[in-house]
Amino acid sequence: MDTPKIKVLEKKIKRLTLLFILLLILSGITAFPLQTELNFLTDYFNLTTSPGLIALWITQVTTALNDLNQNYPFLAYGTDWLAFSHIVISLFFIGVYINPVQNNWVTKVGIVACLLVFPVAFIAGNYRGIPLFWQLIDCSFGAFGLIPLLLIHKYTHQLNSINKACL
Repeated sequence: MDTPKIKVLEKKIKRLTLLFILLLILSGITAFPLQTELNFLTDYFNLTTSPGLIALWITQVTTALNDLNQNYPFLAYGTDWLAFSHIVISLFFIGVYINPVQNNWVTKVGIVACLLVFPVAFIAGNYRGIPLFWQLIDCSFGAFGLIPLLLIHKYTHQLNSINKACL
């Protein structure tokens, strides 16, 4: 039964899922040219002469990455796999786009993954010496990812309730 309410919910779910897929792919793709991006950021904003904690941190990371890629370029292969994993994870959400009720488990796994960003950022970040402000930036990916996923979950639950009521 295609009621107007079902159509509206399906449209909202599709739009949010597509947005989530695109942002996940985009965040992954940006890991491929990491050295180029950091060099551009450092040069464009002249961070090597800028005061401040953020400028100092980005300059330090850029210097380390340039040194690493010059002397041990094979280690960048790890960020290539990071980028690839974002793309692979996004493929699971195609199922949510096609059939959100049947693939609600993917949405739930995505929600859990976004929540797990927080302990990983704080535990691993602290252990690796990542400044707190950068750990919070990393946490923002989990927080912003939660927004569309929680809405998708809510709309999917509403859609499922309507479908059950129509049976």
